[in-house]
Amino acid sequence: MSKPTKETLLEQERFELKPKSGGGLLSYEVWGYIEKGKTIVTRYNLAYINHAIYRGDNGRVLGFDNAHDYHHRHYMGEVEPVEFTNFEATQARFQQEWLEIINRTQGNKP
Repeated sequence: MSKPTKETLLEQERFELKPKSGGGLLSYEVWGYIEKGKTIVTRYNLAYINHAIYRGDNGRVLGFDNAHDYHHRHYMGEVEPVEFTNFEATQARFQQEWLEIINRTQGNKP
C-alpha cells in the first residue's frame, strides 16, 4: 500500500503593481504535490486586489479559487462557478482577465 501524497505549498507570491501599471496587488497561492515528475495542483487562490477599483470583498476585483469544494470566479463581489479544465488554463484566464481590467481602467483615466 502506498503512502498518501502530502500536499505542500508550491507557490506563494504577491506582486505590488505600480500606479502606472494599474496599481493594486496580485496574489498567487498554489498547493499540491509532484508525482512522477508531474505537478498536481490540489488547491489554488489567484487574486487581483485593488481598493481604488472595488472596495467590497476586501478589495478583491478578480479572483479564481477552488475553496468550498468547487472552482469559482470572483468579480467585484459576484461569485460564479467556472468550468475547470486544468490549473494552467485557469491561471491563463486569470492573467488575461486582470490585464483586461487594467487596460479598461487605464483607458478611463483622463
